[in-house]
Amino acid sequence: MDDWPWMALAVLVGLTVRWTVSLQSYSGAGKPPMFGDYEAQRHWQEITWNLPAKQWYVNSSDNDLQYWGLDYPPLTAYHSLLCAFVAELLDPAWVALHTSRGYESPGHKLFMRATVFVADLVIYVPAVVLYCYWLKEASSQKKIASAFCILLYPGLLLIDYGHFQYNSVSLGLALWGVLGLSHDRDILGSLAFCLALNYKQMELYHSLPFFCFLLGKCFKQGFTGKGLLLLLKLGLTVAAAFALCWLPFLTDVERAGQVLRRLFPVDRGLFEDKVANVWCSLHVLLKIKSRLTPHTQLMCSFTFTFLSLLPACIKLTLQPSLRSFKYALVSCALSFFLFSFQVHEKSILLASLPVCLVLSEAPFVSVWFLLVSTFSMLPLLLKDGLAMAAVVTTLAFLLAARALFAVSGTLSEDELQLTSFALCVRRLLPAFKVPAETLLSWFRSSALVMGLLTLVSVTVDPPAALPDLFSVLVCCVSFLHFLLFWIYFNVIIIWDHRDGRSQKMD
Repeated sequence: MDDWPWMALAVLVGLTVRWTVSLQSYSGAGKPPMFGDYEAQRHWQEITWNLPAKQWYVNSSDNDLQYWGLDYPPLTAYHSLLCAFVAELLDPAWVALHTSRGYESPGHKLFMRATVFVADLVIYVPAVVLYCYWLKEASSQKKIASAFCILLYPGLLLIDYGHFQYNSVSLGLALWGVLGLSHDRDILGSLAFCLALNYKQMELYHSLPFFCFLLGKCFKQGFTGKGLLLLLKLGLTVAAAFALCWLPFLTDVERAGQVLRRLFPVDRGLFEDKVANVWCSLHVLLKIKSRLTPHTQLMCSFTFTFLSLLPACIKLTLQPSLRSFKYALVSCALSFFLFSFQVHEKSILLASLPVCLVLSEAPFVSVWFLLVSTFSMLPLLLKDGLAMAAVVTTLAFLLAARALFAVSGTLSEDELQLTSFALCVRRLLPAFKVPAETLLSWFRSSALVMGLLTLVSVTVDPPAALPDLFSVLVCCVSFLHFLLFWIYFNVIIIWDHRDGRSQKMD
């Protein structure tokens, strides 16, 4: 129980920083006619409150899908309905049909920010605290350090409390799923992850590690006994969770199809905004979108995503362990981000969550990744007027990580989780050593480049002939980092021979 006062302090500091960020600007503030994500979330409250469920995803005179039409799964819609219920009690003008479009006021901003704060406090923060506290083999110092750094991760804070979204809900539910699996509560863990997937379809980034880990566990228990029974229980749990969430839309095939078309709009093309993945980065040189047909783009995206996922998924299925599961979550989420179709810059948060889960094991690379992930969203944050908030929270996170984890100190193969890989290579090359000093130099150079690009983006106007110059540079620099991180985490997964029992939580 000695850790709880420090955990409470970590929570208090995290919540204080969250509310401070929420005082800043938000997406689309004062920018008609579409405004931004803040208005999208408000509009969904308006739609779910005033229209029956069967009309939520259907274009009509009361629900113009071109104006922030609902494009998240039903659980998001139910959450919007709950928020709308409270909004109606406080001020009906906030959710009045048609007339509330673009509504902005200090009182409404306070309400909207409070909905994010409450959802975060109820779902995400408790999961983080319990995850860190139950790290069995971690020292008390690492437990506290992990809690502080996860709760101060600037990427999630800036998007949820600045830009304005509810990522803490889906990520929190996914983390509850990880906690369930960590305690052999596979049914509860599967249920929590199903809820996460029914809140945001981007949780598909985490779906394959959950599936492969549980399938591998069934294999180990045998498909003629306990393994078969577990598989049946898991199948029934998933089916029941999805049926319950989708119940209002399952009475009509066309209605269910309309929801699916809203969730997976493949007609939008390979990518839209500047995002630090393969396709956007290659497009700078090869103009992929103009050279390849939409169908070819889709097939290329599917093929590369599938192939990049394969090594981690096969290893996890054949050798399921909690340790491999966490690293597979990182690898698979990065594969989706780098190679999949219609990726948004905010989707890097889906890779950042599992990176947070391995902070205590690989703090140097994890902190580096979390810094780059925040930097990769810089163009979006600048557009929202969050430059100062981004700089301050990023520096605070870096200082906290440096103090708590000593990330700028010396590195060893074990600290980098590359001991198994190094031993394997030394069988062929006896003199081989992991270039730890080189990695430290890369980290310093990386921090310098990100700092300079941030400074230039904030203070200098791009050339008139190249208005997207700084955004493209941020995109390409971040992409190169993410590609290296993807290779690094796959190396850990493929060459790791530990069974992960030492990582199991009580």
